[in-house]
Amino acid sequence: MNARPRAAAREGGQAAVPSGARPASSRGWPPRTAVVTGASSGIGREAALLLADQNCRSLLVGRNGAALDEVAAATQGHRIAVDLAGPGSEVTVASRASELLGDVDLLICSAGLGAAGPFDVMPPSAIQDLVAVNVLAPMMLVRAMLPAMLDRGQGRILLVGSIAGALGVRGEVAYSASKAAMVGFADALRSEVGGRGISVTLCLPGAVDTPFFHRRGAPYVRRWPRPIPAGLVAQRMLTATGRGDAEVWVPRWLSAAARVHGAAPSLYRRLAGVFG
Repeated sequence: MNARPRAAAREGGQAAVPSGARPASSRGWPPRTAVVTGASSGIGREAALLLADQNCRSLLVGRNGAALDEVAAATQGHRIAVDLAGPGSEVTVASRASELLGDVDLLICSAGLGAAGPFDVMPPSAIQDLVAVNVLAPMMLVRAMLPAMLDRGQGRILLVGSIAGALGVRGEVAYSASKAAMVGFADALRSEVGGRGISVTLCLPGAVDTPFFHRRGAPYVRRWPRPIPAGLVAQRMLTATGRGDAEVWVPRWLSAAARVHGAAPSLYRRLAGVFG
């Protein structure tokens, strides 16, 4: 998606909204304010662009400062370049969000790390990095921002998982395990905050056409299914979050594979052995 012709915006370039100032419509959808991690590229970037089109003010979070500058310019959003795997980074992001945005209506945890290859030769450091970025980082950021949402009785949390977390993919053992943790996290958190004004939506996309595969060092080589546009994933997951859906599968037919996995695991394992 091309950048929108908007005026450039820098971190701290807009006036902060007092934490007590909450418009009467803030409980509805679209959100007035959002924090988006992984906003420098891929699904996170596309989500930030779509939110800007709905006049949502955002804090964009990522490690690539130059790329964040481009998205911030396109969305008139704030940005903060930070490695969410670093100790205390979640406090930094939450504090900055409160300072710049006031009440945060929507938290999107889209930042993620990939890895591929036989598990028996994967370096221990690569496994640790996957867990730090894909599991601990979103959990810690939600933990930092959830209390304020609960105090207001309003907030939406959108976690970007993966089909690999629901079904498991050979050649991506550690990655699948890290995304499976997000399935359990979303289910348990949703149950815990149910009835308290907080919705938790988990997005489970298949292969997505983003720089993800290049960064993990192994290209996507399957002929089917074809990678889908990141913009489509962002559009569908935001729509699902607005409805308060628990899960959204992109593309939708992937949920059929999960149903087979749950209802007939032996059959699923035989099919997975053939098709991968």
